[in-house]
Parts: sequence; C-alpha cells; structure tokens
Amino acid sequence: MNPLLEQLHPNDPSFWVKIVTTLICGGIIGLERQIRGKPAGIRTSILICLGTQMFMTMGLALTFGQTDHTRVVAQVITGIGFLGAGVIMSREGLVTGVTSAAVIWVLSAIGIAIGMNLIPAAIALTIVTVAVLTGVEILENSFIRLRQGAHSRPHGNGRPEQPEG
Repeated sequence: MNPLLEQLHPNDPSFWVKIVTTLICGGIIGLERQIRGKPAGIRTSILICLGTQMFMTMGLALTFGQTDHTRVVAQVITGIGFLGAGVIMSREGLVTGVTSAAVIWVLSAIGIAIGMNLIPAAIALTIVTVAVLTGVEILENSFIRLRQGAHSRPHGNGRPEQPEG
C-alpha cells in the first residue's frame, strides 16, 4: 500500500497526530474569534482547518507522485476565497469582516501545512496569528486613546473640554 494512503487510515498514528494538531490549531484561533464575538468561531475554525488538512492529505496520497500537488493547494485556496468573501459585508459605506476573511485564509494555510506534515510550521503560524490578532488590537486601542488627546477627555463636569477659538 502507498505509505501516503496509510496516513488516511485511522489505525495509523500519523492520522491522529494530524487530526489532534488540526483541532488544537483551529481551536485556538477559533477561541480568540469566539471570545471577541467575531464570525468563524471555534467550530467554524476547526472545520476549515480540518477540511483543508484532509483535502491536502488526500491530494498528496491519491496522486501517487503522478500529478502536480500544487493544484490541490490552488483549488483549496480558491474555495476558501469564496468562503472568506461570504463573511465580508458592506453596510452604510462601512466594510466589515475583512479580518475574519483573512483569518479563514490563514486557517486554510495551517490546514495545508498540517496536511503536508509541516506540523511545527502550522503550530508556529497559529501562534503568530493569535499574536497578530491580539497584539495589533492592543496597539490600535492605544492609538485611539492617544488620538483623542486632551480636548476630548471628559472634564470635571463629565463633558469633553471644548477647544478655544
């Protein structure tokens, strides 16, 4: 039997290593999104990661070295693009959901990495993704406070101070 096909069998330990890694990586990013009340929470994130991982694993296993594996990656990226586009909305001239769409794209990259047995890379990408999502938000919030300046802070009467002139 093709050793790559064996990775698709539940009796193979590498099958479960990939599944557990996928659950952890997708779950960590999904938890961050869920806590913030964003689209693509825990379940969705795990399923995106899991589906992508399985497509990649099957694509590698079923080709028996006869075709170009990058075609599997290209098709997954195209499909994920449609899924990500579904969370982007425009209301009253304000576009929302772009970060969630980007997270969906990154989740598929993590799934591809796991499917290709690049587990340390998938874990590193998961850590970097959560660091970007949380760290950049902290920076953005501090810039908002700095931008408000002294004139927009409430004074003793609870109303913002009005600039002179």
